[in-house]
Amino acid sequence: MNTPIKTTQGFDSLPLSPATLANLTQLGYTEMTPIQAASLPIALAGKDLIAQAKTGSGKTAAFALAVLANLNPRRFAVQALVLCPTRELADQVTIELRRLARAQDNVKIVTLCGGVPLRMQNASLEHGAHIVVGTPGRIMDHLTRETLDLSALNTLVLDEADRMLDMGFFDDIATVVKQCPAERQTLLFSATYPEGIDKIAKQFLREPQLVKVESHVSTSLITQHFYEVRRANRLEAVAQLLHHFRPISTLAFCNTKQRCKELVEVLQAHGFSALALYGELEQRERDQVLAQFSNRSCSVLVATDVASRGLDITQLEAVINVDISPDPEVHVHRIGRTGRAGETGLALSLASMDEMGFVGKIEQYQNSESVWHKLDELNPASNEPLLPPMVTLQILGGRKEKIRPGDVLGALTGEAGYTREQIGKINVTEFCTFVAVDRAIAGEALARLNAGKIKGRSVRVRFLEAS
Repeated sequence: MNTPIKTTQGFDSLPLSPATLANLTQLGYTEMTPIQAASLPIALAGKDLIAQAKTGSGKTAAFALAVLANLNPRRFAVQALVLCPTRELADQVTIELRRLARAQDNVKIVTLCGGVPLRMQNASLEHGAHIVVGTPGRIMDHLTRETLDLSALNTLVLDEADRMLDMGFFDDIATVVKQCPAERQTLLFSATYPEGIDKIAKQFLREPQLVKVESHVSTSLITQHFYEVRRANRLEAVAQLLHHFRPISTLAFCNTKQRCKELVEVLQAHGFSALALYGELEQRERDQVLAQFSNRSCSVLVATDVASRGLDITQLEAVINVDISPDPEVHVHRIGRTGRAGETGLALSLASMDEMGFVGKIEQYQNSESVWHKLDELNPASNEPLLPPMVTLQILGGRKEKIRPGDVLGALTGEAGYTREQIGKINVTEFCTFVAVDRAIAGEALARLNAGKIKGRSVRVRFLEAS
């Protein structure tokens, strides 16, 4: 059954507790987004749901509020499970759940993803968890080892189900769902609606209601250019675009892992600070890549669609479609990552003759003709190398050593004497901390941190260079 989309309205129209409503107001949630207005009344009524909405539409809060409403904090058992395609998305979902759970007493949320030793996760589960957020493979590991018990589960969420299908997780999802109680609520969220979603719905959901929010991205602030290329000059064309437009921060999309690797080699040979993000990277490598790109100490992130899903990168000047996606919705999601928050953005797409059919689909989907330019119009804007404005310092010590972002900021702005404006993003992980500093002070800041102390202890610090 299709449910019509309601106009945006306040959260106080929902059957939520006064404490939850007060917390939402504190967090700045004033009005519901279209997907929240459409899906929350259904989810809070305990019905199964299929919700189609793009990344960044507010879908996490849409299912998180339903999960929390179903929760009994006094019962120390796993009552909700959120399955996500990647660790990055699982981490984001966990952060959002924790923010929204502040209105309730002692809600324990555990993240179970690869890249973290099982023994550490086992210890977290032994202390009791109300909500588990994780990737299918690691959830299966815990179920096989009987370290995760889902017998008390009342809510199952499949987040970004289309990407989990793309990554070949259908059988894993089926294995996990079979260990969930039959009497449960299932909420499925997806940016697109491939055939596999119907298969999941028929097998795992009970009379689900379907809500859909149009996924067209406003492209009014995005300048789109298309360039015709041959197979032989495609990767060099990316370097030409970067030399000509000189964006500070660029996300370049490739359709395959191999193309990502090849492009990074070409760009690094041209002197660009470039890194690749694709499946099969070790978690340590993924953490380093994402830290450097998000803090503007790497100029170009070359990624596949699956690997980049769920990334929230601000101040992205350009998106380059190195390969045209055969799915026009994916194309619109890609370019919608630039031109946000009132900023202008640049979307540059390379297409060979055998991709012109895909370009035609994009034109139909966007209801606009492509604007074509020639590669020979491109000229280097400067002979100076395109260096990122920041440099990442890696501190060997993280959450395990009780290091917080404020401790690092204090060490740099206190004894070291730097201004807040010279310090960029600080990202504390389990075992290490990444801090971005202005390129002009990088060497001196490294020496001062190595000679000084954080939380009263000496630390080891090194450069983390993109190339």
